[in-house]
Amino acid sequence: MSAPDPRDVGLKQDMDLRKDLDATVRTRRELGEEYDSALVDSFLERVEQRIDDVTDRRVRRHLAEQQLAAARGSRRPKDADTWAERHGFALITLVLAIPLSAIAGALAGITGIVAGWIGIVGVNAVQAVRLNPELLAGRRARDRSDGSGQDR
Repeated sequence: MSAPDPRDVGLKQDMDLRKDLDATVRTRRELGEEYDSALVDSFLERVEQRIDDVTDRRVRRHLAEQQLAAARGSRRPKDADTWAERHGFALITLVLAIPLSAIAGALAGITGIVAGWIGIVGVNAVQAVRLNPELLAGRRARDRSDGSGQDR
């Protein structure tokens, strides 16, 4: 059996239900046994209503959490609207690649230039995947569908 839900504490300590139970017991003492079933039915209706309210609240909360999780999971970065927004990052990195190549070549020769360009290509690849997550998702789905990794 699982641990009690901390949200159930409110139901167990519901002062209104305690007051209703006390009132029902006092009323039973005053009226006698002939009203037992009516008093018990009345009290059970109030308990049932309280349970329904708590259950409805939990179901609504759970559905809201699921919708929020689904919305967060399917959220995609804002699509770029203009040519500059789509290609600006790549252009900036290419412009900065000129002095980076000169510095890397002067300090480390061809190895520095290759390392610098690997970094430039890597940064642009990460940016492309960030803006278009389906670039990787489409390839993974294609790899799973035919097992070969090649388009048919």
